[in-house]
Amino acid sequence: MSTVGIADNKSRLYSKLKEKLMPKSEKINVQGTEVVLLSHQKEDYVSLTDMARFKNPEATGLVISHWLSTRYTVEFMGLWEKVNNPNFNVTEFSNIKNESGANGFVLSSKQWIEKTNAIGIISKTGRYGGGTFAHKDIAFEFASWLSPEFKFYLIKEFQRLKEEENERLSLEWNLQRTLAKINYRIHTDAIQEEIIPKVITKEQTNFVYASEADLLNVALFGKTASDWRKENPELKGNIRDYATLSQLVVLSNLESINALLIRQGLSQAQRLLQLNSTAIIQMESLARNSVIKALT
Repeated sequence: MSTVGIADNKSRLYSKLKEKLMPKSEKINVQGTEVVLLSHQKEDYVSLTDMARFKNPEATGLVISHWLSTRYTVEFMGLWEKVNNPNFNVTEFSNIKNESGANGFVLSSKQWIEKTNAIGIISKTGRYGGGTFAHKDIAFEFASWLSPEFKFYLIKEFQRLKEEENERLSLEWNLQRTLAKINYRIHTDAIQEEIIPKVITKEQTNFVYASEADLLNVALFGKTASDWRKENPELKGNIRDYATLSQLVVLSNLESINALLIRQGLSQAQRLLQLNSTAIIQMESLARNSVIKALT
């Protein structure tokens, strides 16, 4: 298996675990007001409900509604949705825009979402972390309406949090790369010492590595990478890009087991039988594992 192949497998496993294990929401403190940040569709959303407490802790919904009811806000929200939301109901938006600014015009977040199919603002339920959230682009506009000073410190805290996240991810990525390299050396050293003859062309060497990669594919997925591509011509990437978390865990284990079997002198056919048997046992075990179930 090539360096890229093993590193990609480790990266997929790492990414899936990180996605499942990392918290979906975090909190920052802005001038004494605790504000929840939510990860939604891989984008950052900020709690407008928490931000509204800065202005009126007893009537957060009313604060948000007053902001939404201004013509400037309606126009900004409509522009954001047109750029980012292909399913935005432009007709309903035009109706709302024409009514905005008139005496007695009131618009709630629920009305905006339901009428226009908006995605920039979302509503979350729950005792903890519930309320109205908005994409950071929109949340920063809301902060400007609340208070220039509040917006300034909101952005500062948001940036600080993102910098800390980037530093943490950088450390985790370096650790992941180190582990991938270690596993790569274990597997490829076994291939180099036990399978590849001393005199062989570069093309032949690459074929052996690719053959070993497909050995693992057949043991776990029941097909080669080429077979999978023929069956799924419309999909991009390769068979391992679409592996489940459980499959990636087992695949990582099979790499190490295959290296051991290679050193024991077993043929590919013998190793395939053992690896397939191991894959079945481990997949059945993971299927019953409550921790894995909670992550999937």
